Amino acid sequence: MDNQTATRICVVGCGHWGKNLLRNFHQIGCLHGFFDAVPDRVEAFAAQYPDACVYQSYEDVLRDPEVEAVALATPAEEHAPMAIAALHSGKDVFVEKPMALTPEAGDEIMDASRATRRIVMVGHLLIYHPAIVKIQQLLTSGELGRLEYIYSNRLSMGKIRSEENALWSFAPHDISVILRLTGHLPVQVSATGGAYLQPNIADVTVSDLLFDHGARAHIFVSWLHPYKEQKLVVIGSKKMVVFEETRPSEKLLLYDKNIARNGNGFEAKQSQPTALSYPADEPLRLECQHFADCVRSRQKPRTPAEDGLHVLQVLQACQRSLQLNGELVQLNARAFQRVAAM
Repeated sequence: MDNQTATRICVVGCGHWGKNLLRNFHQIGCLHGFFDAVPDRVEAFAAQYPDACVYQSYEDVLRDPEVEAVALATPAEEHAPMAIAALHSGKDVFVEKPMALTPEAGDEIMDASRATRRIVMVGHLLIYHPAIVKIQQLLTSGELGRLEYIYSNRLSMGKIRSEENALWSFAPHDISVILRLTGHLPVQVSATGGAYLQPNIADVTVSDLLFDHGARAHIFVSWLHPYKEQKLVVIGSKKMVVFEETRPSEKLLLYDKNIARNGNGFEAKQSQPTALSYPADEPLRLECQHFADCVRSRQKPRTPAEDGLHVLQVLQACQRSLQLNGELVQLNARAFQRVAAM
């Protein structure tokens, strides 16, 4: 990208995930500067990115007219006030998931975005993953048939947090994909889990989502699991697809659904999967490039604030059910408009 026309983005929060935003915005030629509250971290990244501006405070970032947009990778409880302040300072905003801790705070971000006519994009990374795009295409084309159910596992040993539970830390990824694939909010959810390391902070949760067209989705997340697993299974009336990101190869597999009536029952035959190819582009690179393109062209992002709000609504309902030991929690059943074709 021509540096004279590159979007000038400042990364705020350069820790566990923010360092990846720094790398990708730098590689696409859009890293204008960064701010972090940890001095040792600032010193290390200043040496790594000598052309980037180093800001002493978030207020300095917002006061700089050279900064067109900020990318927030700070703790989740800081997202809403920081995003709103940036919007009112005339900056576009990329905010990592979850974009806020309550739907009400999400609404405030959306209100500020509308009032200032600035862009808000939420970091729902998997929506930009070429494998998820491929699954969406299989559904849209009808190759999978009618969507019946989805299950998603996101399991690992760590990273254990104290400011949020495993549901809020891991499940936004899966919820964002499930909402995109179904095209609806669920009508009801239930969630159960267990807190083993810290009081009232669930280390493991299992959530069940029911949609008004009969489809179901199940999400199992844990940071107390002996091995890492990231698996998404999508079952259609005709075919089934499995995306297992932690596999060394053949990560995306398509299965025929060989089920036939046999007298009064059914006979199911195991089919050999077909490995599907998809572009090897780094999802975060695609996501960062999309944000930069949106800032420059003023187009609506593929994952706008509305998507972040929908995810928050589902998270809040699951959290309520978790606190009620798995009781069903109802949501307003309403379809929502997909913001862009995948």
